[in-house]
Amino acid sequence: MNLHQFRFVQEAVRRNLNLTEAAKALHTSQPGVSKAIIELEDELGVDIFARHGKRLKRVTEPGQHVLKSIELIMREVGNLKRIGEQYSQQDSGTLSIATTHTQARYVLPMPVARLRDIYPKVHISLHQATPHEVARMVIDEVAEIGMATESLADYPELVTLPCYEWQHVLVLPASHPLAQRERIGLDDIAHEALITYHPSFTGRGKIDQAFATRRLQPRIVLEAIDSDVIKTYVRLGLGIGIVAEMAMREDTNPDLVVRPVGHLFGQSVARVAFKRGAYLRNFVYRFAELLSDRLGRDLIDRAMTGHVNDYEL
Repeated sequence: MNLHQFRFVQEAVRRNLNLTEAAKALHTSQPGVSKAIIELEDELGVDIFARHGKRLKRVTEPGQHVLKSIELIMREVGNLKRIGEQYSQQDSGTLSIATTHTQARYVLPMPVARLRDIYPKVHISLHQATPHEVARMVIDEVAEIGMATESLADYPELVTLPCYEWQHVLVLPASHPLAQRERIGLDDIAHEALITYHPSFTGRGKIDQAFATRRLQPRIVLEAIDSDVIKTYVRLGLGIGIVAEMAMREDTNPDLVVRPVGHLFGQSVARVAFKRGAYLRNFVYRFAELLSDRLGRDLIDRAMTGHVNDYEL
Protein backbone atom coordinates (compact mmCIF):
# COMPACT_ATOMS: atom_id res chain seq x y z
CA MET A 1 0.00 0.00 0.00
CA ASN A 2 1.14 3.59 -0.55
CA LEU A 3 0.24 7.21 0.13
CA HIS A 4 -1.26 7.68 -3.34
CA GLN A 5 -3.89 5.06 -2.55
CA PHE A 6 -4.69 6.77 0.74
CA ARG A 7 -5.07 10.14 -1.00
CA PHE A 8 -7.36 8.60 -3.63
CA VAL A 9 -9.62 7.10 -0.94
CA GLN A 10 -9.77 10.39 0.97
CA GLU A 11 -10.54 12.43 -2.13
CA ALA A 12 -13.24 9.98 -3.24
CA VAL A 13 -15.00 10.52 0.08
CA ARG A 14 -14.52 14.32 -0.10
CA ARG A 15 -16.08 14.31 -3.60
CA ASN A 16 -19.17 12.38 -2.49
CA LEU A 17 -17.88 9.12 -4.02
CA ASN A 18 -17.61 10.69 -7.48
CA LEU A 19 -14.38 9.22 -8.89
CA THR A 20 -14.40 11.52 -11.90
CA GLU A 21 -14.38 14.59 -9.65
CA ALA A 22 -11.78 12.97 -7.38
CA ALA A 23 -9.51 12.31 -10.37
CA LYS A 24 -9.85 15.93 -11.55
CA ALA A 25 -8.95 17.23 -8.08
CA LEU A 26 -5.88 14.97 -7.98
CA HIS A 27 -4.86 15.72 -11.59
CA THR A 28 -4.97 12.07 -12.63
CA SER A 29 -7.27 9.70 -14.52
CA GLN A 30 -10.50 8.21 -13.22
CA PRO A 31 -9.49 4.62 -14.15
CA GLY A 32 -6.21 5.13 -12.29
CA VAL A 33 -8.04 6.21 -9.14
CA SER A 34 -10.46 3.28 -9.38
CA LYS A 35 -7.67 0.77 -9.92
CA ALA A 36 -5.60 2.08 -7.00
CA ILE A 37 -8.57 1.86 -4.62
CA ILE A 38 -9.36 -1.70 -5.73
CA GLU A 39 -5.72 -2.72 -5.25
CA LEU A 40 -5.78 -1.29 -1.72
CA GLU A 41 -9.00 -3.18 -0.95
CA ASP A 42 -7.45 -6.41 -2.28
CA GLU A 43 -4.39 -5.93 -0.10
CA LEU A 44 -6.47 -5.20 3.00
CA GLY A 45 -8.94 -7.98 2.28
CA VAL A 46 -12.00 -5.76 2.86
CA ASP A 47 -14.22 -3.54 0.71
CA ILE A 48 -13.80 0.11 1.62
CA PHE A 49 -16.72 1.04 -0.64
CA ALA A 50 -19.95 -0.72 -1.56
CA ARG A 51 -20.54 -0.56 -5.31
CA HIS A 52 -23.36 -0.71 -7.82
CA GLY A 53 -21.64 -1.76 -11.01
CA LYS A 54 -18.60 0.52 -11.28
CA ARG A 55 -20.13 3.31 -9.21
CA LEU A 56 -19.33 3.80 -5.53
CA LYS A 57 -22.51 3.85 -3.46
CA ARG A 58 -21.40 4.16 0.16
CA VAL A 59 -18.56 3.59 2.62
CA THR A 60 -18.77 0.14 4.22
CA GLU A 61 -18.46 -0.48 7.97
CA PRO A 62 -14.85 -1.74 7.68
CA GLY A 63 -14.28 1.15 5.27
CA GLN A 64 -15.15 3.61 8.06
CA HIS A 65 -12.35 2.14 10.19
CA VAL A 66 -9.95 2.24 7.22
CA LEU A 67 -10.81 5.92 6.66
CA LYS A 68 -10.01 6.79 10.26
CA SER A 69 -6.61 5.12 9.97
CA ILE A 70 -5.92 6.83 6.64
CA GLU A 71 -6.82 10.21 8.15
CA LEU A 72 -4.39 9.59 11.02
CA ILE A 73 -1.60 8.50 8.65
CA MET A 74 -2.08 11.48 6.31
CA ARG A 75 -2.21 13.89 9.24
CA GLU A 76 1.11 12.55 10.51
CA VAL A 77 2.60 12.79 7.01
CA GLY A 78 1.61 16.47 7.04
CA ASN A 79 3.13 16.84 10.50
CA LEU A 80 6.41 15.34 9.27
CA LYS A 81 6.55 17.93 6.51
CA ARG A 82 5.89 20.73 9.00
CA ILE A 83 8.58 19.43 11.34
CA GLY A 84 11.02 19.57 8.45
CA GLU A 85 9.94 23.10 7.64
CA GLN A 86 10.13 24.09 11.30
CA TYR A 87 13.75 23.08 11.71
CA SER A 88 15.03 23.97 8.26
CA GLN A 89 13.35 27.39 8.22
CA GLN A 90 12.53 28.29 11.79
CA ASP A 91 11.59 31.91 11.13
CA SER A 92 10.01 31.72 7.68
CA GLY A 93 7.17 30.07 5.81
CA THR A 94 3.48 30.75 5.25
CA LEU A 95 0.83 31.17 7.92
CA SER A 96 -2.60 30.45 6.43
CA ILE A 97 -5.52 31.92 8.35
CA ALA A 98 -9.19 31.22 7.58
CA THR A 99 -11.63 33.70 9.06
CA THR A 100 -14.79 35.72 8.53
CA HIS A 101 -14.92 39.25 7.17
CA THR A 102 -15.58 40.83 10.57
CA GLN A 103 -12.55 39.19 12.16
CA ALA A 104 -10.34 39.94 9.13
CA ARG A 105 -11.39 43.58 8.97
CA TYR A 106 -11.61 44.58 12.63
CA VAL A 107 -9.65 42.09 14.77
CA LEU A 108 -6.74 40.63 12.80
CA PRO A 109 -4.92 43.68 11.37
CA MET A 110 -2.95 44.47 14.53
CA PRO A 111 -1.96 40.85 15.38
CA VAL A 112 -0.96 40.27 11.74
CA ALA A 113 1.16 43.44 11.71
CA ARG A 114 2.82 42.47 15.00
CA LEU A 115 3.57 38.96 13.76
CA ARG A 116 5.21 40.42 10.65
CA ASP A 117 7.39 42.55 12.92
CA ILE A 118 8.47 39.49 14.89
CA TYR A 119 8.78 37.15 11.88
CA PRO A 120 9.50 39.38 8.84
CA LYS A 121 10.09 36.34 6.60
CA VAL A 122 6.67 34.81 7.33
CA HIS A 123 4.11 35.24 4.55
CA ILE A 124 0.46 35.63 5.64
CA SER A 125 -2.27 34.00 3.57
CA LEU A 126 -5.71 35.24 4.62
CA HIS A 127 -8.83 33.33 3.51
CA GLN A 128 -12.18 35.08 4.13
CA ALA A 129 -15.14 32.70 4.23
CA THR A 130 -18.30 31.61 6.03
CA PRO A 131 -17.83 29.96 9.45
CA HIS A 132 -18.58 26.55 7.89
CA GLU A 133 -15.99 27.15 5.19
CA VAL A 134 -13.49 28.31 7.82
CA ALA A 135 -13.94 25.01 9.65
CA ARG A 136 -13.55 22.98 6.44
CA MET A 137 -10.38 24.84 5.46
CA VAL A 138 -8.77 24.00 8.79
CA ILE A 139 -9.93 20.37 8.61
CA ASP A 140 -8.66 20.05 5.01
CA GLU A 141 -5.39 21.76 6.00
CA VAL A 142 -5.88 24.67 3.63
CA ALA A 143 -5.43 26.83 6.74
CA GLU A 144 -3.51 26.19 9.96
CA ILE A 145 -5.69 28.39 12.12
CA GLY A 146 -9.34 29.40 11.87
CA MET A 147 -11.20 32.20 13.61
CA ALA A 148 -14.94 32.86 13.79
CA THR A 149 -17.79 33.33 16.24
CA GLU A 150 -20.31 30.84 14.88
CA SER A 151 -20.07 27.05 14.41
CA LEU A 152 -16.40 26.21 14.98
CA ALA A 153 -17.09 24.25 18.18
CA ASP A 154 -19.47 21.94 16.27
CA TYR A 155 -16.69 20.01 14.48
CA PRO A 156 -15.09 17.05 16.34
CA GLU A 157 -12.06 17.23 14.00
CA LEU A 158 -11.18 20.62 15.46
CA VAL A 159 -9.78 21.85 18.73
CA THR A 160 -11.45 25.19 19.47
CA LEU A 161 -10.44 27.69 22.13
CA PRO A 162 -12.13 30.92 23.22
CA CYS A 163 -10.29 34.03 22.10
CA TYR A 164 -12.36 36.98 23.33
CA GLU A 165 -15.94 37.97 24.21
CA TRP A 166 -17.89 40.71 22.51
CA GLN A 167 -21.40 42.18 22.30
CA HIS A 168 -23.71 43.49 19.60
CA VAL A 169 -24.50 47.18 19.30
CA LEU A 170 -27.37 49.02 17.67
CA VAL A 171 -26.43 51.47 14.89
CA LEU A 172 -28.93 54.23 14.11
CA PRO A 173 -29.05 57.40 12.02
CA ALA A 174 -28.50 60.38 14.30
CA SER A 175 -32.03 61.60 13.46
CA HIS A 176 -33.73 58.36 14.54
CA PRO A 177 -36.01 58.69 17.64
CA LEU A 178 -34.27 55.78 19.38
CA ALA A 179 -30.94 57.60 19.08
CA GLN A 180 -31.97 59.73 22.07
CA ARG A 181 -32.69 56.69 24.27
CA GLU A 182 -29.97 55.56 26.66
CA ARG A 183 -31.41 52.08 27.24
CA ILE A 184 -33.29 50.31 24.45
CA GLY A 185 -35.51 47.26 24.91
CA LEU A 186 -36.30 44.41 22.56
CA ASP A 187 -39.88 45.68 22.19
CA ASP A 188 -38.48 49.03 21.01
CA ILE A 189 -36.73 47.49 18.00
CA ALA A 190 -39.01 44.53 17.17
CA HIS A 191 -41.21 46.65 14.91
CA GLU A 192 -38.29 48.54 13.31
CA ALA A 193 -36.78 47.63 9.92
CA LEU A 194 -33.61 45.77 10.92
CA ILE A 195 -30.37 45.27 9.00
CA THR A 196 -28.00 42.66 10.38
CA TYR A 197 -25.84 39.65 9.64
CA HIS A 198 -26.66 36.57 7.62
CA PRO A 199 -27.78 33.71 9.95
CA SER A 200 -24.43 31.92 9.68
CA PHE A 201 -22.33 34.96 10.67
CA THR A 202 -21.17 36.99 13.62
CA GLY A 203 -23.42 35.95 16.48
CA ARG A 204 -26.65 36.11 14.49
CA GLY A 205 -27.88 33.05 16.40
CA LYS A 206 -27.91 35.12 19.60
CA ILE A 207 -30.12 37.74 17.94
CA ASP A 208 -32.62 35.19 16.64
CA GLN A 209 -32.72 33.39 19.98
CA ALA A 210 -33.45 36.59 21.90
CA PHE A 211 -36.45 37.44 19.72
CA ALA A 212 -37.73 33.85 19.75
CA THR A 213 -37.53 33.70 23.56
CA ARG A 214 -39.78 36.76 23.76
CA ARG A 215 -42.00 35.39 20.97
CA LEU A 216 -41.32 38.46 18.87
CA GLN A 217 -40.98 38.43 15.09
CA PRO A 218 -38.21 40.83 13.98
CA ARG A 219 -38.60 42.79 10.73
CA ILE A 220 -35.26 41.97 9.12
CA VAL A 221 -35.22 43.79 5.78
CA LEU A 222 -31.61 43.07 4.77
CA GLU A 223 -28.97 40.51 5.73
CA ALA A 224 -25.26 40.85 4.97
CA ILE A 225 -21.95 39.21 5.85
CA ASP A 226 -20.07 42.51 5.96
CA SER A 227 -20.44 45.04 8.80
CA ASP A 228 -19.50 47.91 6.47
CA VAL A 229 -22.35 46.95 4.14
CA ILE A 230 -24.79 47.00 7.07
CA LYS A 231 -23.60 50.49 8.06
CA THR A 232 -23.91 51.72 4.49
CA TYR A 233 -27.57 50.71 4.28
CA VAL A 234 -28.29 52.23 7.69
CA ARG A 235 -26.88 55.50 6.33
CA LEU A 236 -29.17 55.18 3.32
CA GLY A 237 -32.20 54.99 5.64
CA LEU A 238 -33.23 51.38 4.98
CA GLY A 239 -33.41 50.63 8.70
CA ILE A 240 -31.40 50.35 11.88
CA GLY A 241 -28.45 48.00 12.15
CA ILE A 242 -27.30 45.36 14.62
CA VAL A 243 -23.55 44.81 14.30
CA ALA A 244 -20.60 43.54 16.32
CA GLU A 245 -19.18 46.16 18.67
CA MET A 246 -15.69 45.91 17.12
CA ALA A 247 -17.15 47.12 13.81
CA MET A 248 -17.86 50.51 15.38
CA ARG A 249 -14.63 51.14 17.31
CA GLU A 250 -12.98 53.09 14.50
CA ASP A 251 -16.16 54.62 13.06
CA THR A 252 -16.30 58.18 14.42
CA ASN A 253 -18.65 59.55 11.76
CA PRO A 254 -21.29 61.64 13.61
CA ASP A 255 -24.07 60.62 11.22
CA LEU A 256 -24.42 57.33 13.09
CA VAL A 257 -25.28 56.78 16.76
CA VAL A 258 -24.25 53.62 18.59
CA ARG A 259 -26.24 52.14 21.46
CA PRO A 260 -25.19 49.06 23.48
CA VAL A 261 -27.58 46.11 23.32
CA GLY A 262 -25.52 43.48 25.11
CA HIS A 263 -28.33 43.27 27.69
CA LEU A 264 -30.63 42.07 24.87
CA PHE A 265 -28.44 39.59 23.04
CA GLY A 266 -25.82 38.57 25.61
CA GLN A 267 -22.14 37.88 25.13
CA SER A 268 -20.78 36.22 22.00
CA VAL A 269 -17.46 34.37 21.94
CA ALA A 270 -14.94 34.47 19.10
CA ARG A 271 -13.02 31.20 18.90
CA VAL A 272 -9.84 30.03 17.24
CA ALA A 273 -9.59 26.54 15.77
CA PHE A 274 -6.78 24.12 14.98
CA LYS A 275 -6.99 20.69 13.40
CA ARG A 276 -6.93 18.11 16.16
CA GLY A 277 -3.50 16.45 16.38
CA ALA A 278 -1.82 18.80 13.88
CA TYR A 279 1.79 19.90 14.34
CA LEU A 280 1.93 23.66 14.89
CA ARG A 281 4.95 25.74 13.97
CA ASN A 282 6.39 28.29 16.38
CA PHE A 283 4.93 31.29 14.59
CA VAL A 284 1.44 29.72 14.69
CA TYR A 285 1.64 29.60 18.49
CA ARG A 286 2.99 33.15 18.53
CA PHE A 287 0.14 34.41 16.37
CA ALA A 288 -2.42 32.78 18.68
CA GLU A 289 -0.77 34.50 21.65
CA LEU A 290 -1.02 37.83 19.82
CA LEU A 291 -4.73 37.27 19.30
CA SER A 292 -5.42 36.86 23.01
CA ASP A 293 -3.50 36.51 26.26
CA ARG A 294 -5.79 33.53 26.95
CA LEU A 295 -4.13 31.49 24.17
CA GLY A 296 -0.83 30.41 25.68
CA ARG A 297 1.27 27.66 24.11
CA ASP A 298 0.74 25.32 27.07
CA LEU A 299 -3.04 25.67 26.87
CA ILE A 300 -3.04 25.00 23.12
CA ASP A 301 -0.83 21.91 23.51
CA ARG A 302 -3.00 20.53 26.30
CA ALA A 303 -6.14 21.08 24.22
CA MET A 304 -4.57 19.46 21.15
CA THR A 305 -3.70 16.34 23.13
CA GLY A 306 -7.07 16.13 24.84
CA HIS A 307 -5.80 17.07 28.30
CA VAL A 308 -8.11 20.03 28.67
CA ASN A 309 -11.79 20.40 27.75
CA ASP A 310 -11.70 23.07 25.07
CA TYR A 311 -15.49 23.50 25.10
CA GLU A 312 -15.54 24.66 28.71
CA LEU A 313 -12.64 27.12 28.78
